Amino acid sequence: MDIFNLRTGWISLIIWFLHLLVSECVPLPDSGPLMYGEVHSPQYPQPYPPNLQKQWDLSVPEGFQISLTFTHLDIEASADCYYDSITVLYDEKLLGKFCGNENSADGHHPGYQPILSPGSRLTLIFQSDDYNPDRHQNVGFSAQYQAIDIDECSAPEPEDGSSPLCSQICLNTLGSYLCTCHHGYELRSDQRTCMLSCGGGVFDELEGHLLSPGYPNISPHALSCQYIISVESGFSVSLNFSDKFHIESVETEEGLQCPYHWLEVNIPDRKPMRLCGGTSPGLINTNSNTVRLDYHIDDQGQSHGWSLDYSTHRVKCPVPDKVVNGRVTPSLTEYFYRDHIYVRCDEGYKLMKGGQEIKGFSAMCQSNGQWHLPLPECHIIDCGEPEPLLNGGLTFLSGVQNQYLSVVQYHCNEPFYSSYGGNNVTLTCEADRQWRSNLQVILRPVCLPVCGRPTKQIENNFKRIIGGNDAPQDTIPWQALVSVHSNRGGGMIIADHWILTAAHVVVANGQVQPPESIGIYLGDTDVHQIIESGSLTAIAVHIHPGYNNPDNFNYDNDIALIKLQDPVTFNASIMPLCLPAEGDTYETGMIGRVSGFGITDKGNKTFLTNKLKYVHVPLVLQERCSSSLKGRPGSRTPILTNNMFCAGTPEGGQDSCQGDSGSAFTLQSENGRFWAAGIVSWGVRCGQKGTYGFYTKVANYVEWMNKIIQEN
Repeated sequence: MDIFNLRTGWISLIIWFLHLLVSECVPLPDSGPLMYGEVHSPQYPQPYPPNLQKQWDLSVPEGFQISLTFTHLDIEASADCYYDSITVLYDEKLLGKFCGNENSADGHHPGYQPILSPGSRLTLIFQSDDYNPDRHQNVGFSAQYQAIDIDECSAPEPEDGSSPLCSQICLNTLGSYLCTCHHGYELRSDQRTCMLSCGGGVFDELEGHLLSPGYPNISPHALSCQYIISVESGFSVSLNFSDKFHIESVETEEGLQCPYHWLEVNIPDRKPMRLCGGTSPGLINTNSNTVRLDYHIDDQGQSHGWSLDYSTHRVKCPVPDKVVNGRVTPSLTEYFYRDHIYVRCDEGYKLMKGGQEIKGFSAMCQSNGQWHLPLPECHIIDCGEPEPLLNGGLTFLSGVQNQYLSVVQYHCNEPFYSSYGGNNVTLTCEADRQWRSNLQVILRPVCLPVCGRPTKQIENNFKRIIGGNDAPQDTIPWQALVSVHSNRGGGMIIADHWILTAAHVVVANGQVQPPESIGIYLGDTDVHQIIESGSLTAIAVHIHPGYNNPDNFNYDNDIALIKLQDPVTFNASIMPLCLPAEGDTYETGMIGRVSGFGITDKGNKTFLTNKLKYVHVPLVLQERCSSSLKGRPGSRTPILTNNMFCAGTPEGGQDSCQGDSGSAFTLQSENGRFWAAGIVSWGVRCGQKGTYGFYTKVANYVEWMNKIIQEN
């Protein structure tokens, strides 16, 4: 034999051995009897061998029977199954002996109806003789078995006179049975027989039925029964006695007495109620979740007893009080244990509890008949302070300050500021705690400065700054004193962050002076007072890009802007000057006003004034301005451009002078508004006959100024 055949031979032997193990139903280790299984004859479904005897002992758990069903049987047939057979035994009792097949005339085929074992055991014995003429056809048998529950309670009464399984009530269970007793009885220790009992135990269901032992027949003597109904806290027990009620009583002069037999109803914190007689007490509401019933019968007399149904209902809580500016939901006529209530405030009100606002509130009816939380209060909401308005304020039109439906109106600080668009904005405190305007969107107004309208006016006159009039307080509120390295100049307020001046005021030796070297003073007409009030901080200086005056003879584009660090709040003493607007024109002969803290005269002397001076001078025709600069042999004069104009009188005596540079030359429009027509720039011999003062024409630079302001 070659190696291949040897190897395949061993494999075939192993497979045959495994098949033999399976076909003979070798049981696997288990923790207990199986509930079902299968049994085969040896070598099934191949023909079984001769001279064989094989036994199977089948078992299932106690309390079960074995149901055996042959799914196939093919055993050599013979009379009484003498030669080959399969025998089924319960203990030593023969349940059947089988052979043949379902088509054979001889033998005994079991059919397909199950064979039922009386108990939990079954024995199968298979045998074959030494001769089997049909061994090539007879393959043996295949059978299935399973455990079937025994109904012990349906077993007939024992014939030997012994007591039944259960003396009163038998309950079949899977694999076993249970005994129980009628009302008023309890199982003895043998768990089969019953004896009289009066201990009803504790009844904790929400409804139930109770009756005395023997009811409606006569109660046994010498009873002392106790029944306790104890349900969940929060429920109240009601007892409803049936009409058939009989407990022995005695009639006395004082009425019905219960000296020997009675049913006593005990409710916590209340006097016991003793019942007897032949009249049912009907319905008793205990208002308690616990009730104890004590039933007493002495060793004499006759009482048929009682029967009752008990039920429960939830404990009632008081109807909640009304909540001012709110409501309690749901709104019911009665509230019971475990009911919930909620409090909602009216629109514009908020829930408050213990001085604190709460998002929501609910309370539950407790088992003691009280709500677990006291009701909250509803307080009117508060929108808080409206956002402040820069350069404006608020006026309360109605309502309590900041509370729901309060109405406020923004206003600007007139006459120094006016509302953008001219409309005052009204706000209402809404339920969402927001101030909302009478418009579709929430907008605060913008308070724009009022320019060029001083609260006090100066009558027109034609005196000179050189010896001119002192300016009364608050008449020229846009005037600024500009100090650069102790050199005095002027300027004018044009916006809350911006001072307009001449470029040559802030340029020295061709260099723009740093902001920290510049002092800006506002709000007074006296130099000493204005300096004592303190300088405003400059943070940037913007010179017109076209200004180039290295030798002080080219004052073209003599204009500059100084930006302040902090905004200026406008009032009667500090007010911006208007910039030129469309319709503002320069017409020869128009009287303009020039102001400044520059040089003035007194007699034949000139000196630097400490008071704000002003003078009214007329605009001069540009050709005359140009002519005034000619015919000066040996002298050099600055260049006159279209970015300049001049003002003054031919006879002189009315002019601006040193120290006034950068100050405003103002004109007044038809509506009374003063506007910046010019910036004091340069001149030749202040106030002399035939000379004029020259001014930067501001109207030529409005676009440049707006661009600087918007970008910075």
